[in-house]
Amino acid sequence: MPDLFTVQHREVGMLRIYLKPSDKIGPRRFWGAKPLYRELIRTAKADGIINAVAQNTHYGFSNHEPIRENGSEIADPHLTICVELVGDRDQLDLFCRRHGDLLGDKVIVYN
Repeated sequence: MPDLFTVQHREVGMLRIYLKPSDKIGPRRFWGAKPLYRELIRTAKADGIINAVAQNTHYGFSNHEPIRENGSEIADPHLTICVELVGDRDQLDLFCRRHGDLLGDKVIVYN
């Protein structure tokens, strides 16, 4: 029986960017400035990155800041979230160089 599918292999990498949901970009408007994590994902899509997601955390710290946790009723706007990008290594490298102004002082892990 012939194979129905062909697996294509290629070298990909993963970039994790840790930031706060309260990090914003752009001018403040009536409804507030845009969340940075959304802008990173929108920019990754425009740059042709294969996959980009924002993941919430429940407990932790980043960049030597205090440990934070979500309360039972109110979400902590300073608890770290992770924007994860998956794509060709060259694309991820270019993304970091091209959008360094968005990444600023964020903790970034590249695999």
